[in-house]
Amino acid sequence: MIRTRQQKAGQPTLRGMVGRLCVGLGWVLPVILGLACGPSRDAQSPGAADPERQSIADYDVARDLFVARGNAREALKVALRAVELDDENADAAHLVSLIYLYFCASSEADCRLDEAERYVRMAIKAKADLREAKNTLGVVLIEKKRYAEAVEVLEPLTKDILYSTPETAWGNLGWAYFLKGDTDKAIESLRRALALQPEFCVGAYRLALAYEKKGDHKAALESVTRALETDRPECRGLQDAFRARARIAMRLGDHESARGDLERCRDLDAETSSGRECAAALAKWR
Repeated sequence: MIRTRQQKAGQPTLRGMVGRLCVGLGWVLPVILGLACGPSRDAQSPGAADPERQSIADYDVARDLFVARGNAREALKVALRAVELDDENADAAHLVSLIYLYFCASSEADCRLDEAERYVRMAIKAKADLREAKNTLGVVLIEKKRYAEAVEVLEPLTKDILYSTPETAWGNLGWAYFLKGDTDKAIESLRRALALQPEFCVGAYRLALAYEKKGDHKAALESVTRALETDRPECRGLQDAFRARARIAMRLGDHESARGDLERCRDLDAETSSGRECAAALAKWR
C-alpha cells in the first residue's frame, strides 16, 4: 500500500528547501517538489516494529534532518533505511534521490547521479502518479546529459492538469531543450514557465541565456534583469545571473553596468567558478 500524508501546518518543506538550494547554487532549474509531509512519528510508539510503519517513521525523521536541520548525510542514512524496510515507500525513495541530487549540486566528488536515478525510478514504480518524482527524474536525466529522454519525461508533465507546479516542468523542459540545442523550443517553454510563475527567477535567467544564444541581447538583458531585480533573497544571490548580465551588458556597450555586476558576482563568492571568472574579468579591467 502506498502511503501519503498531509503536511503539518507551518512545517518546512522539501519544495522550499530544494528550490532555494538550486537557485543559490545555480543548478539546473529549481526542483520545486511537493512531497507529502506529515508529522514525525515516534519510532518506539506502538506498531513501530512493523516494517511499513517503521519505514514511515524513518522517512519523517529523514525529511526533518534534511529540510529543518540541513544534515544531508544523516538524512540519507535514515532515508536509505526507510527504503530498505519498505521498498514501496515512494516518498522515502524520492527523498533519497533528492538528497543525492543535493550532493551533486554541492560537490562533484559526492555526486551519485546513477543512484539518484535508481531511487527516483523506484519511487515512480511504487507510485505511478507521484508527479513530483517524474519532475525529479527529468532533472536527473538533464544532469546526465540525456536531454532527449528528459524531454520525453517532462513534456507529458507540462500537460498534466493534476500537477500542482507545472511551471517547474515547463522550466526544466525548457532547459532540456536549450542544452539539446533547440533554442526556439527552449524559449517557448521557459516563457510558459514564467507566465505561470512570474517570480521564477532561475527560469528568467535561463530564458536570458536562450535569447543570448539567438543574438537577441536586448531581450536577454531584460530577462536576466527580471531574474535579479526581485525581493526574493535567493534570486538576488544568483551568481551566474550577475555574470551573464555583465557579459550581455558588455555586448551592448554598457561597460559601467557590466563592471558593477562583475563586482557583485565576485563578492557573492570568490571561490566558485563564476566568482573566479568575474574576479579575473575585473583584474583585466584594471
